Order: sequence, then C-alpha cells, then structure tokens
Amino acid sequence: MQKKQIKHLVWFRNDLRINDNEVLTEAAHNTHSLLAVYCIDPRQFETDPFGFKKTENFRAKFLLETLVNLKHNLKTQGVSLLVFLDKPEDIIPELCEAYGIESIFFQKEWTFEEREVENQLQKQLQSHVTLVSLFNQFLYQPDDIKMDFQEIPNGFTVFRKHVEKQSTVRPAVETPMFSKDNLIENDADIPSLEDLGFEDFETHPNSAFPFKGGETEAINRLNDYFFQTKKLGVYKKTRNGLIGTDYSSKFSAWLANGSISARTIFWNVKRFEKEHFKNDSTYWLIFELIWRDYFKYVSLKHGDDIFKLGGILNVNYDWYHHEKDINNWINGQTKEPFVNANMLELKHTGWMSNRGRQNVASYFAKTLKLDWRIGAAYFESLLLDYDVHSNYGNWMYVAGVGNDPRDRVFNVQLQANNYDPHGKYQRIWLQETLF
Repeated sequence: MQKKQIKHLVWFRNDLRINDNEVLTEAAHNTHSLLAVYCIDPRQFETDPFGFKKTENFRAKFLLETLVNLKHNLKTQGVSLLVFLDKPEDIIPELCEAYGIESIFFQKEWTFEEREVENQLQKQLQSHVTLVSLFNQFLYQPDDIKMDFQEIPNGFTVFRKHVEKQSTVRPAVETPMFSKDNLIENDADIPSLEDLGFEDFETHPNSAFPFKGGETEAINRLNDYFFQTKKLGVYKKTRNGLIGTDYSSKFSAWLANGSISARTIFWNVKRFEKEHFKNDSTYWLIFELIWRDYFKYVSLKHGDDIFKLGGILNVNYDWYHHEKDINNWINGQTKEPFVNANMLELKHTGWMSNRGRQNVASYFAKTLKLDWRIGAAYFESLLLDYDVHSNYGNWMYVAGVGNDPRDRVFNVQLQANNYDPHGKYQRIWLQETLF
C-alpha cells in the first residue's frame, strides 16, 4: 500500500512541546501536512566509561510520560508522532523513503554525542533530503546577544549584564495547526519502561519532585506556582530549601527535555509582574534562566573541552579514582551526614536540590579530590533534569576547572547548619535520629 506523501518531517530531540517551538513553526511554512518522529536511542541506556547507565529509570519514565503527552498534543494540532526504540540514523531514512520526505527539521545541538548522531544520519540520507536545524532552547537567541560565541565572557556576571542591556527576549512563536485529514494511521505504541530494561516503580513518598513528564504537566505547574499559589513571589527566599515541592519552581526537568521553553516561563513572569507584583523573587527566576543560557553559550564557545578533565581552563590537579570513596559517596556513606542525605535523596528519587548539588559536588571534587567527571556522569545517569550544558558546566564550576574564578570549597558542616539547622532534612533521608 502506497504511503501518504508528506514533504516535511520534524525530528524531535530535546524540544518535546508544541508551544513556542521554533522547529515546529518553521516546518509548518509552505506545507499543509507534517510528520513527526522521536527516536528513543538505545545508546542512551548503555553503560558509560565510568560504569553508569547513561539514563536510569527516573528520567526514562519521565521521558515516556512526556512522549505520551506530546503524541496527544500533536494529534490535536493535526500532526502524527511516530516513536521508535531505535537509532535515528536507522529509522529516519526509512521514513523519508516511505513518505517522500524532502526536508527534516530539528533542534540544533552541538555537544559531541548529538553531533555524532546527526553526522551518522546525514550519511544515510539521500542527497535530495534537506536538513534544517534551528536553535530552539535559549532565552536569549544567539542572533540577539550581539557577540560571537568566542567572545562569551569567562564570568557569568559580565554575560548577564551584557544580555540584559544589549538583548531582548523574543515573543513566543505561535503553535501551528494542520489539517487532521493528514493524520496517518499509527499502530506503533510508545515503548514501556520494561521495554527499556526497567521495572516500573512508584514515586518515593518523600520526593520533592512528584511530578510527571510532559508539556501539559509543565504548564499546570507554572500556573500553580505562579498564579494560583503565587509562590513565585517568594522564590528568592525559598530557593535554597531542601524539603517539599514548593521551595523552588521545579521547572528544570521540563526545561531539560524541552517540554516547556525558557521564553514561556519568562513571559509568564512578566505577566505575573503586570497582574500582581514585581520584586526580587520574580527577577531571580529570570536570573536563573540566564544562568541556564550561560552554560549553553559556554559549551558553544569551548566545545568538547567541557568534558575534559582539565575543563575549559585546561588546568591540572591531582585527581583520584578511589573506588571505595566513590561508592561511599554514591550510597550516602561518607563522613558527612548532609552529603549522605542528599545522595540518598538522589538515589531514591532522581532529584536533589540546588543547594544539595553544590555541596555533594564540592565534597566529591574538592574534599575527596575525585575525578569530577565521575560525579558528573553519575548525575547524568540519575537526575530527572539532566541537561548536558548545565550539568557539565556546574561540575566544572565546582571542581575549579570552569567559570568560577574564586575556586571555592564548600564547608559542608556549615552549610548543613545554615540550611538544615534542626536536621529535619537529614532525618528524612538518613532514617535515624542524628541530633
């Protein structure tokens, strides 16, 4: 049976949304029909050189929930999403041949693994198929920051002041609608967690991130945090918290796989300021979005140096690989109860607060002097909100090989006294009275 001819294909990557999606909007130009594909790449579930599975069960489940929601949302717009547990370079050429695809639209990525996938795909495509990649993950778009990538400052504050003064945030792009007559029959189900090699599980009752994946859930969270509870208004005061869902926005997991865009969050902050009030907290959430941009621009400037032991500074320290110390850190069995509590939270939930992350990373890299890339790889495996640029940017920063000119060491005991003075957080995860 002849397949329906569809000229344009959207290859979804970490842009799993229909709202404010430059790729989807650009693909909609000059066409009335569109096909979408997402490939769950088996390589993302293999073991990395440090012995960790690249994607563990927490983020895998979050991804599958996201894909279910994306498929539903795309269908309401007249677009069919095909999901495959296979490599993009193996599946997409077959789709191009079957449906007469002439153009493939996708989010531009630049880190090593993503480039390799794109290169392999291009080798397998016929010459008449055009690849169109677009930056689709920034608050301040590269064309708008008024500096070349090589001019990105080594310090965040200089970057922030520059973009705040010289750049503007673009309006969100409209969500395109297609004729539902162009939907195609799709019998392929989205794979299950078992298909990915995991057993299903229930969210831990003490998790600070009990949310599900998907754009709908992200928008619901935004509406709740901003407009229903108005917790945005105290964000700066609570953002260093450790317990519960509302000490921070929790947007990072949806941002990481592109279920919500930074611009959507930004413009809703502006709406909140207009409808309710403007204060340090409303600004601080935008401040954190700029940090997210900064680490993306750092990786654009420095390329694969963000994965090297010497980092972007190319400095040499004496790093160790003591297996016992590494395992004690992973399993929450170090000499520091505050580190242990945070590591156990990560192990059981796939989540850890920003304050916790800074402390456990500093303890790993500065106190134990362990190869920081091992810690970064473990975070990549476990974190629900793993983002390659922020993860490696933050680990370099803490390890003293990145963008922190002060090369600080966290006093973990002092941090515990400041942020968990009565030990409540530590008791939750250590399951015993320590104080």
